[in-house]
Amino acid sequence: MRAAEDLALLADAAREAGAVAMRYWRRHPRAWNKSDGTGPVTEADLAVNAMLAQRLRNARPGYGWLSEETADTPDRLERALCFIVDPIDGTRAFIEGQDTFAIALGIAEAGRMRAGVVYLPALKRLYAAHSQGRATLNDQPLTASPATEPDGARVLTTAPNMAAQHWPGGVPDLRRSFRPSLAYRICLVAEGRHDAMVTFRDAWEWDIAAASLIAERAGAIVTDARGGPLQFNAAHPQVPGVIAAAPGLHGPLLARTRAAS
Repeated sequence: MRAAEDLALLADAAREAGAVAMRYWRRHPRAWNKSDGTGPVTEADLAVNAMLAQRLRNARPGYGWLSEETADTPDRLERALCFIVDPIDGTRAFIEGQDTFAIALGIAEAGRMRAGVVYLPALKRLYAAHSQGRATLNDQPLTASPATEPDGARVLTTAPNMAAQHWPGGVPDLRRSFRPSLAYRICLVAEGRHDAMVTFRDAWEWDIAAASLIAERAGAIVTDARGGPLQFNAAHPQVPGVIAAAPGLHGPLLARTRAAS
């Protein structure tokens, strides 16, 4: 199976999932907090997850399955390829009726991303990439920004991430903004609309897997917050933060997170 064929499957499934999500959006879907304390979930999350599980697992029965809304099982670790799925990334934004929630679908192979799609159904924005191709937004190619200096850079991050403790090399004087969906934030770096995205909090694979490939295929550099490579379909599917940045900016940003020698 070629990566391009897997990408086409993901794109079709994302559009179908978007139609399911839109049936609940701004219609007061039932919502509750998860018992494990990881945040809210809605009936829309579960409906999208059920649709994707049926569609994708039937199409690729040999692939493993890792989804935010499915109880995890170790059998995925024995599969050469694995779906990594967030049915709705930005659930709080979805509940509030904001339009920047996303559906993030990826396929990992031997720890690396093979194909990925991030779809914003309310905005009709489909970001996509596979491991041998160029990243696109609605079929138009994407290129990361040419930024090289942390000071003045357009960075998507939260205020707590700007605390001095995270920047022993000096807090950068950047232009900060934010979007609720982590996958969308990374895609905005791929698009070049923002120069970087930084989070020092542990990130779940389903939030970042698809978008990280999209950003990389647009020329950006994506690592964990320590500068290490991202590995996917891990036994514990979390990474210690994420820095996604324009190729000339990633190194200077990372240097600010380290004390001067």
